[in-house]
Amino acid sequence: MAAVIYLHWTATGYDWIRPGHYHSIIGGDGRVHRLHAYSVDLPAHTYGRNRNSVALSCACMGGIPNPWTLPPTSAQLTSLCAEAAAIARSWGWQASDISLQSVLTHAEAASNRDGRVMHDNYGPVIWGGTGERWDLLQLEKNGPSDGGDQLRRRIRALLRGDRSPTPPSPSAFNGETMIQSRGEDLAVQIDEFGRSWAIAADLLSRYEIPYAWDASLRRILIGSIDVAPTYRDDAVQASVGWPLVELTLQTGNAPVILTGILRPGPDGDRAWCRVVEFAEEFGVSMSYDPLVLAERRGG
Repeated sequence: MAAVIYLHWTATGYDWIRPGHYHSIIGGDGRVHRLHAYSVDLPAHTYGRNRNSVALSCACMGGIPNPWTLPPTSAQLTSLCAEAAAIARSWGWQASDISLQSVLTHAEAASNRDGRVMHDNYGPVIWGGTGERWDLLQLEKNGPSDGGDQLRRRIRALLRGDRSPTPPSPSAFNGETMIQSRGEDLAVQIDEFGRSWAIAADLLSRYEIPYAWDASLRRILIGSIDVAPTYRDDAVQASVGWPLVELTLQTGNAPVILTGILRPGPDGDRAWCRVVEFAEEFGVSMSYDPLVLAERRGG
């Protein structure tokens, strides 16, 4: 079965971010929380359609008794389309590849609008269904029932580049300095906001954490079994302007530990991550002024 992107809402509040259900969840402010690697199958996002697919969801529509008191925000829909376009681009898709067969809302999938999987219609009542799932049938209260068509048009436009915003300028770095890590020097770069970044492989090696670089999917597979992702609110976003890299646990559902960036160097492109974020995610003790990394807690 060809790969498909499914678009959902969570039927929760704007800050509901939980792993296991969707590959990424977009908060009410438009921030994308990448919870699982897009290369793995998750078991329960779209009935009968979980293999070879990616599920993106907006955290919204959880108002009680009226879900429309928490509608999809403009920022969420913008990020939803941008993330879908980025995935499509990484798969080599063109704007012409975005169709009802390749990108569907859960409302459309539940009603089998693409004719792909024959099952009972649990989609919108207006399409002959039971009404259990109507995700993104409408994008606003009392709006037209063509949410899927609207989103696909926006995704196609992003892939064509005819209505995409000006690409963000890559975050600036102000040169190299040294910090102490496990009693030894570690080269870091300081960004425009004063945050320290280091080559991810250098940090992983320094703390003897097994890893493997997956170049085809631009991710680092982490072999450690004592890391529990915290799904940070301040995770690196595409607005940083550099290509993104994921550090992902090497397990069946491949949870994302943290997101880094890919920067060119004299020895080729290297994956970098924020030093403090790395320390917090991997349980490394820290002190400040100056920044010093000690040992992993419990290690």
